[in-house]
Amino acid sequence: MKKFSSDQPLTLSSGKTLPSFKIAYDTYGTLNATKSNAILICHALSGDSHATNLNSETENPGWWQLMIGPGKPIDTDQFFVISSNVLGSCYGSTGPISTNPETQGPYHLSFPVITIEDMVNAQAKLIDYLDITTLFAVIGGSMGGMQTLQWSISHPNRVKKAIVIAAAAQLGPQSLAFNTVGREAVLTDPKHGLSIARMIGHITYRSDESIGTKFGRKLQENADYGYAFSTEFEIESYLKYQGEKFVNRFDANTYLYLSKAMSYFDLIKTYGSLESAFSPCTAQFLIMSISSDWLYPSKQSRELAKSLIKLNKTVSYCEIDSPHGHDSFLMESDQLSTMIRCFLGSKS
Repeated sequence: MKKFSSDQPLTLSSGKTLPSFKIAYDTYGTLNATKSNAILICHALSGDSHATNLNSETENPGWWQLMIGPGKPIDTDQFFVISSNVLGSCYGSTGPISTNPETQGPYHLSFPVITIEDMVNAQAKLIDYLDITTLFAVIGGSMGGMQTLQWSISHPNRVKKAIVIAAAAQLGPQSLAFNTVGREAVLTDPKHGLSIARMIGHITYRSDESIGTKFGRKLQENADYGYAFSTEFEIESYLKYQGEKFVNRFDANTYLYLSKAMSYFDLIKTYGSLESAFSPCTAQFLIMSISSDWLYPSKQSRELAKSLIKLNKTVSYCEIDSPHGHDSFLMESDQLSTMIRCFLGSKS
């Protein structure tokens, strides 16, 4: 992991200012002589900069190991891949766990509320630091897809291609509701609440079919009910395990800030309409949705594509047929690979 440090103030959407900030990032592949082969990878809420290869700190593979590497769809023999950790995260970038220069203690909840646009503007400073004028592509799923959309709007002349996966112009009311419940759980009890928030998240990341196929109503050990409040069903055990594991690796305040940033993301409210939002865009778009994703349903992705078509922008749309729900963008390597490899084509 590398770190970019800026001692220049960053003005946020809220009107507040960060006096300085850091962005953690990793790079893969080699930047060519004309600096025309750079691809920025944007992660989801709980992600980090370790998109591929072994994470030396956790010894876990990168979160998009299936897609990034030599000969893979995002080919590091051809492209210089930058994976940036977002502003507000707890994985190396400036966020609630960082030191407040005014108090010399952690920010915690005194950290200013941030937006997806703030994340993108901080990333743009990193790209400036790397002396890259134009990104060949920006790619992201879920919250990363929101960042990709914002990149194409805020920095239209710096993005040649944009791949938006399982994302939307705004969270739907149901998704907003789940985010609210997760934050309320954390605010009530940071540790146990974060575990509950993660459990809720895992339910929304999968489809009913996916959970049913993997767990059904299977019991853990006993052949019949124990008539107690212990963990009996396999799905109960799975969710508790995921919640406990998340508490050990993620910061409760970070969850609040990133979740709120996703809730605030609303291209229609910010720009008046999708057509107004996308009007300055010059990128070629690949919009990808997932058939069983009820967190970011396909109709929302189609709305993005239709708005871009109305403006005569270059856009392709694809719905990935998968039973696994929202998390399919991390799992369905074959279908994703075909579309992404074809769309990226050559760097020239």
